[in-house]
Amino acid sequence: MTPFFAALGWSDHFADQVSATEATELTPVRVTEVRRNRVIGLNPQNDRIDLALSGDNVATDMAVGDFVLSDGLRLVRVLSRKSVISRKAAGHSSQAQLIAANIDTLFIVTSCNADFNEARLERYVALAIEAETNPVIVMTKADTPLGDPQSYVDRALTISNRVDALALNSKDADDVAKMNRWCGAGQTVALVGSSGVGKSTIGRTLTGENLLTADIREDDAKGRHTTTARSMHLMHAGGWMIDTPGMRELALHDAAAGINTLFEDITDLVTECKFSDCKHMTEPGCAIRAAVESGDLAQDRVERWKKLRDEDAENTGSIASSKERGRKFSKLKRTAIKAKRVRRGEIE
Repeated sequence: MTPFFAALGWSDHFADQVSATEATELTPVRVTEVRRNRVIGLNPQNDRIDLALSGDNVATDMAVGDFVLSDGLRLVRVLSRKSVISRKAAGHSSQAQLIAANIDTLFIVTSCNADFNEARLERYVALAIEAETNPVIVMTKADTPLGDPQSYVDRALTISNRVDALALNSKDADDVAKMNRWCGAGQTVALVGSSGVGKSTIGRTLTGENLLTADIREDDAKGRHTTTARSMHLMHAGGWMIDTPGMRELALHDAAAGINTLFEDITDLVTECKFSDCKHMTEPGCAIRAAVESGDLAQDRVERWKKLRDEDAENTGSIASSKERGRKFSKLKRTAIKAKRVRRGEIE
């Protein structure tokens, strides 16, 4: 494989999935944009490729960062992902929405002020752990005169021992360069976090491009249409950044393992409860309640764990039900089409 494609993130994880026949007949491509009925990507020669979607491949099943195989005109197969970031789609939809694939580091951006919120950050960290990516909490506005950046770094590090954290001035290129240790050749990163904390400024500094342009519509939490787009951009340090606008709402799904790992001090106690179906409220012999009462565990942390656990279970169930309804509808549609062809005498 070419040095360019290795720098783009191609590794043995993907090469081992390609058969000898596919290696001679098909070309690997990394997806840099997902459109309504096609994807845009880069091949090993750094050529921009426009691929049509056909057959079972649909845009909602594609993510920026995917590695795929192409016959030159169409996307033939999506290779198994190393990691994937997704959420329950915004609004009332019971669908999962893919955000980015094959991410090495998730930069969770907040600021050294009132925007810093442990509960919100825990949500993003659980997502990163579930996706098996490296969570790095980046706190902007470190230059605020009355602020104490180190205190925010210390608070961020207490969220999980899997978290890295740093504070910086997003408008200072030398300060943003502290992030380069995660942005070298072969690495892929994504930025998520609240609006107004400096994500776009950091993105422009890391890539030299004016990001956060948008051309894909989706429903927001109030049922209105908003505009978002996702794309992948080369960073000055040699790696690639996936731009993720439209992440104001992050509803977790299929993230039970990430939540359990994030709150392992709580989940380790679950096995010590007297009853296997303990709700950790008023039941006798509850190890979690005992830890709270003894001062070993904070009640607000328990409440945040319960909230994320219950939300994840509800969203996972609704998405699974929606997928099952979709499968049944697809089967019914295929049956109807086949019956119609039989009546026409096209098939027996």
